[in-house]
Amino acid sequence: MLACSSAQQTRRAWSRVLSKGVPFSCRVMSSSAKPTARPKWLQDIIHDSAPPPKLYSWTVANLPESEASQAVESRNPEQEKERIHILGIGNLGRLFAVSLASLPQAPPITLIFHRPSLLEQWASSPGLSIESPSGKIHHATNFDVEYRTRDPPPHGPLTAARPISNLIVATKAPAALPQVDELRGCLGPDTTVVFVQNGMSRLWPPHGKEYCAHRWEDGAHPDFMLGVTTHGVTHLGPFRSLLASPADVALGPVLVNEQRPEGPEYLTQRILGAPILNARQVSRSDLWVVQLEKLVVNSVVNPLTALLRCKNGVLIEKSGGLIGKVMDRLIEEASIVLQALVRDSSTRQLETDGEEDVRALLDRFSAPRLRMMVYGVCEKVKDNRSSMLQDVTATKPTEIGEFNGWLVDTGNRYGLTVATHNAMVKLVQGGMVLGEDDLEAHILEPPVKV
Repeated sequence: MLACSSAQQTRRAWSRVLSKGVPFSCRVMSSSAKPTARPKWLQDIIHDSAPPPKLYSWTVANLPESEASQAVESRNPEQEKERIHILGIGNLGRLFAVSLASLPQAPPITLIFHRPSLLEQWASSPGLSIESPSGKIHHATNFDVEYRTRDPPPHGPLTAARPISNLIVATKAPAALPQVDELRGCLGPDTTVVFVQNGMSRLWPPHGKEYCAHRWEDGAHPDFMLGVTTHGVTHLGPFRSLLASPADVALGPVLVNEQRPEGPEYLTQRILGAPILNARQVSRSDLWVVQLEKLVVNSVVNPLTALLRCKNGVLIEKSGGLIGKVMDRLIEEASIVLQALVRDSSTRQLETDGEEDVRALLDRFSAPRLRMMVYGVCEKVKDNRSSMLQDVTATKPTEIGEFNGWLVDTGNRYGLTVATHNAMVKLVQGGMVLGEDDLEAHILEPPVKV
């Protein structure tokens, strides 16, 4: 059943939202509105000329009263080139870690925790588990663990953070690039970094090269790749997740270091060969399209299920009514933004076949085509709870800014006001809970023709 707010609560909440001037339409802005050349995140980095921070590596040996060895572990340099670090041990981090640990010749794997308390949890109950839909448990314990921070540990050995050869970034989208930026002193031209979170990578043209040029001198930046993951994974408990709807991973490059002869081959092959992941290799241009399409799905399904507190399948069941109208409005606005992006000269390097490719992409990002895709995905994962629904019910920050917020920001860049997506951002960030009837009064006003 859909959650409903009282009429009085709804009116008060919407009064606050509307007082901020949410225009429920999608229209072209004045031609005088010119976006800034750089987004705020890049401006902040360009203005930061500080060297990479000195980081320390905490392990279970740094816990109070730890019985672990106090000596700094000696490691084989050649083996360290094969070590895979996984940053972020949520649902996707667990999926990748358990899958890689299940390889016949598993590489050494280090899990990087984001808070020291997880070291204590790990010490008392080490291991990660992924449960398949059939009930089979995939459990792995062959991991090293650490927490990287600017603060020296108060107990145990003092260990500087080691260089990283292979890094899988499985944090939530807002933290992904900031966390990598914090680790940049451990990353170099021999490093491969794979981002696997939702949302659009910030390293796509036109901003990726400028970011790398500022943070790494003489082109000595890592190879940056993306793994667009369509598996449906839900949280079961500490270090435990359910693979609710197995799917696949599309793996490809977003920004590679042309000076590196061997490229990202080692980590690529480990991911492609890992059981459970069902990964496939795609070209850079195809990866860009796949990530955009997944963004559209996330920007429709996630906020609606979060606001309505419902499983994905409810959106399909109710698609003939108000929910379907809101979904269509979100899809139409996303189509307008993506088609503007395709026409932008900054993305031409991702469109390999020139004008013919542009025409094909405009058709692929048409509203009818996107609608078919969104509804098809929603049907496949109808029994799942979206990641945003999981976040709001756990009172965790959401990725709404990386989904709908990205569409709003990109729309603004092209002089478009993407109003329904903008409303979704405000509602989710405001912690709203809506019933289906609330949608008509406050969202479904007639759109202004573009």
